[in-house]
Amino acid sequence: MATSRVLLVHGAATTSRVWDRVRELLRGDGVEVVAPDRASSGDLPTELEALADDADGAVVVGVSGGATLGLALASDRRIAAAVLHEPAVGSLVPGLLDHVVAGFTSGGVPGFGAALYGPSWTPAMAPADPDAVARDLAMFRRFEPAALFPGQGRVVVTVGELSPPARHRAARALHDLLGVEVRVLPGAGHFVQHDNPQALADAIRSVL
Repeated sequence: MATSRVLLVHGAATTSRVWDRVRELLRGDGVEVVAPDRASSGDLPTELEALADDADGAVVVGVSGGATLGLALASDRRIAAAVLHEPAVGSLVPGLLDHVVAGFTSGGVPGFGAALYGPSWTPAMAPADPDAVARDLAMFRRFEPAALFPGQGRVVVTVGELSPPARHRAARALHDLLGVEVRVLPGAGHFVQHDNPQALADAIRSVL
């Protein structure tokens, strides 16, 4: 399926601004780049419906919670392709998000962001709604992967070379369950769109 649109989906404790570096790298690629601000409703069907029009015929790209939503979209409808960096995987890898939950419990949104994204994340990157992170976290903790939509385009799950072993296990588990491709991004961790946007842009170009 030919595509001229890339949909960038942000995760929890970020907004569409987190994509600025990736958008700049894709500027000369002749594609429409769409990066909406999510409502962080806490309801998966509501989130998917809000993304549906932009996802139609697009390459869907997400990191963290955005990758989780991208994986849900790939199960829900036909898309051109997807590049999904370190989504949640539910019961496939129990405890994957435990450190993030602990960070939120002890430190609120700043604790959440530091635990999930590392030291380059700042509270200024979070949405203005103080309850958005709590709703997102609850939604992503409930998520369970489902079979891809019949005839789905390429779905590439990426994992950072520098990410902890649990993230690599999660990617392999998705490959075993769903048959997705897995690619390790060199010099990258979880917050790839901010810390190593070139690695993610290269992965996006590989499916365009």
